[in-house]
Amino acid sequence: MSKRKRRGGRVTESPRTARVAAAGSSAAGSQLTLPRSADAARPAGIKAGLVGLRRPVPSSIAKPPYAVTGLPPTTRGAAVQSADVIARMRVAGAIAAEVLLEVGAAVAVGVTTDELDAITHAATIARDSYPSPLNYKGFPKSVCTSVNEVVCHGIPDSRPLVDGDIVNIDVTIFHDGVHGDTNATFLVGDVDAESRRLVRETRASLYDALAVVRPGARVNDIGRAIEQHADSQRLGVVREFIGHGIGEQFHGGLQIPHYYDARAATELEVGMTFTIEPMITLGSPALWVWDDGWTAVTNDGSRCAQFEHTLVVTETGCDVLTVTAEGRCAADLALDF
Repeated sequence: MSKRKRRGGRVTESPRTARVAAAGSSAAGSQLTLPRSADAARPAGIKAGLVGLRRPVPSSIAKPPYAVTGLPPTTRGAAVQSADVIARMRVAGAIAAEVLLEVGAAVAVGVTTDELDAITHAATIARDSYPSPLNYKGFPKSVCTSVNEVVCHGIPDSRPLVDGDIVNIDVTIFHDGVHGDTNATFLVGDVDAESRRLVRETRASLYDALAVVRPGARVNDIGRAIEQHADSQRLGVVREFIGHGIGEQFHGGLQIPHYYDARAATELEVGMTFTIEPMITLGSPALWVWDDGWTAVTNDGSRCAQFEHTLVVTETGCDVLTVTAEGRCAADLALDF
């Protein structure tokens, strides 16, 4: 689950605040407001369905602090994690990978995104874990489901998937005091060649970024790798949402832009844990946010795909934490698209 980026290294994760960095602005601290649905007419596209009730979590499941209040801690936690935290994150990451594979297998024509939420919720609880999105800043569901032109943070609802859709499923789980965060984009039925290309190249951009992670590299090397791949494929890169530090906090202080930003010059160190989760578009990456305060969609109605892993920086590069014990992950399915 990505977080919003603000200029000057500041980040707001509040879904009710639609203010983000003015990319390329020369005025320090300047901001732009993401357009809302009341603005100019938009291309016809995905329509919101009915959002069901929040699903209950058994009292026996350990919960993050915001599970009741909706308010995450104000502290961001350390960028470099202890050996104990990393060991627990390997377990949580494997659980997240298992859940994503399970819910992804249910993607089919006629299935509603609320049904995908129900599967995610049950699969998470069955693994003695808490679905991290649930009640985070008031988010009403246990997973994010983003269909077609939805960039991220789509709320599961009663809309059935239709033949030719693409859907991103963003799973985060909380287990043994830490979070594991991963997502993948899935095809629904018979999908057109350009959308398949988008999904395939979005996955490739993530793995290009993983390949540059090593001690001494800079955060902006990650964005450079993603942007270079997207540019080579004539695809757009969303700037308003970024990867983030993760561990005992869902969203840590470390910011990972998916485009080159000279200011993102933090040097990577062994033990850093964070997500890389590029959002790549067929058309313009410019976006707006629905009045629900969560659902971000492209201005021009063009499709968007996304893939995400949680990783840890190692002595020789990085380890992807969001894979199963057998090394499987949902992103590998895109190799066949």
